[in-house]
Amino acid sequence: MATGRDYRGMTAEQRLADRRQRLLHAAYTLFAGAGFTTTTIERLCAAARISNRAFYECFSGREDLMRAVYDHCVEETMLAVSKAIGEAPPDPDSRIEAGITEYISFVTRDVRRARIMHLEVRRAGEILSMRRQRAVTGFTEIIEDAVGELPVGLPGRKHLLALGMVGALQELLIEWVLAERQPPLEHLVETAVHIFRRSFGS
Repeated sequence: MATGRDYRGMTAEQRLADRRQRLLHAAYTLFAGAGFTTTTIERLCAAARISNRAFYECFSGREDLMRAVYDHCVEETMLAVSKAIGEAPPDPDSRIEAGITEYISFVTRDVRRARIMHLEVRRAGEILSMRRQRAVTGFTEIIEDAVGELPVGLPGRKHLLALGMVGALQELLIEWVLAERQPPLEHLVETAVHIFRRSFGS
């Protein structure tokens, strides 16, 4: 009589979760390396050591897998940044500097994360457009919350300034990913903090 377990003692649900995790890990490396547009399902399955049929039990296609990888990168980064801001001194300048430092440090700790979040997200085009916009909105809200009240003379501009700060961070990370000689991370942090202080008048 069937028990619902394979020779490793895993349930059907556990096998599915294991295959999904292996695909996510394979995609994390391949999408960041060869790139999303050139990575085939066959190559993903070979790297994950599963069949093509098993792939479609986990994801509806490459696009679905790419969204899952990108979402995971963004969620991890948001948690790290929010934690750093929460542990910083309460003044806006310290909170934003802590958030910027953690964002750059966390994203670049694994170049695969940096490439997926700042390069492959653009190369994927419409596949990730809504996910990217949601991520931009999330990081913008984190900055707005950390800043609090703006200095006199900048009424009604907090959202736009925070949005511009997110854009500046993204472009700095793209430069870091693509540069033959990567600029030191402390230079990225110093530049981003300078942009923040000039923009928000702190």
